[in-house]
Amino acid sequence: MRTATAGRIEIAFSGSIGSFPLDMQFSVPAKGVTAIFGPSGCGKTTVARCIAGLARLPSGFCAIDGEVWQDNTTFRPPHLRPIGYVFQDASLFPHLSVRRNLLYGVPKPKPTPIAFDEVVELLEIAPLLDRSPSHLSGGERQRVAMGRALLSQPRLLVMDEPLGALDRCAKREILPFVERLPEKLALPMIYIGHDMAEIERLTDYLVMMERGMATAAGPLHVLQSDPTLPLAASREAAVSLDAVVSGYDGRYGLLILRLKGARLLVPAPPLAPGVHQRLRIAASDVSVAREAPRVGSILNVFPARIRACLPLGAAEITLVLALGAGGSGTEILARITRFSFDSLGLKNGMDVFAELKHVSLLSASEPPLQTIASSTPTADPGEASAAA
Repeated sequence: MRTATAGRIEIAFSGSIGSFPLDMQFSVPAKGVTAIFGPSGCGKTTVARCIAGLARLPSGFCAIDGEVWQDNTTFRPPHLRPIGYVFQDASLFPHLSVRRNLLYGVPKPKPTPIAFDEVVELLEIAPLLDRSPSHLSGGERQRVAMGRALLSQPRLLVMDEPLGALDRCAKREILPFVERLPEKLALPMIYIGHDMAEIERLTDYLVMMERGMATAAGPLHVLQSDPTLPLAASREAAVSLDAVVSGYDGRYGLLILRLKGARLLVPAPPLAPGVHQRLRIAASDVSVAREAPRVGSILNVFPARIRACLPLGAAEITLVLALGAGGSGTEILARITRFSFDSLGLKNGMDVFAELKHVSLLSASEPPLQTIASSTPTADPGEASAAA
């Protein structure tokens, strides 16, 4: 018999719902954002509905942070599961104002850890409170739907492709608000999606799905660089990492970021030291050299070790590189031609130098500083960096 574990989200659903077979098992931390990712039709929404109790498999198991919602002897109906559910369609009540939509379903008279004013401020919806849903944009409607879900005082927030019905402009508008939620409210979230760009920006953990089954689960950057999984071998291969701001070079406008085994210099506005910054390093933006370049324009060059070599068609190879002397640091990917691979005599386990031609900044936990004193970037003990 399965037992629940504090600090974990534990899911096991096996059987068929209608004609759709499901065999889904995973365990992830009950903190941060976990994405369930896969192609359309693979069963992501079915899993979300099972977690919410909206669909039932008799042999299912669902436990959130040590609390069993379903096992062989227990099945909590949806209204007894402390879950906030945000659908792709905001589904607001058209006859109620925004304020009344937000307050619908708020527990009474119990005290509410997530306060109304806190949610209104977090989602910046104060100017909308007296409006009708019919007078809201798509992005505004989703912000109100998120607020209503939060005010239900959930222990878990499930967002089922909340950006799927929005155009590109509306997605850009709402993404920063989705990013704020887990940090400001310390609320675990499950994010259902099939757009890797959204997942790279928003999530910490990843569950990969295919044809009703979980094929892998773990930290996002670990699965992205796993040579046995398709993400590392795809043409859009990249690794998303959380770096820490350690300083700023005001003379050259360079943000100084720290990763395990590397110290990066990135053109960007200043941020306060200690702020976490999400990075995206595409495999196509990393090249490899056998020797450290003496002169060059690339700012970020690090010693690294080749951990795996993945053929990509007839002309290219993806390398899994572990940064730092001896390959003890963060793993990233590099995309090079087979010609370069053979010309350099590269092989698995070889020590090389990774050259990062571009690093994308996806998000930050705090807004940029308005002013900051100029400083000169210096190498930290145990880290490597070369700038020309």
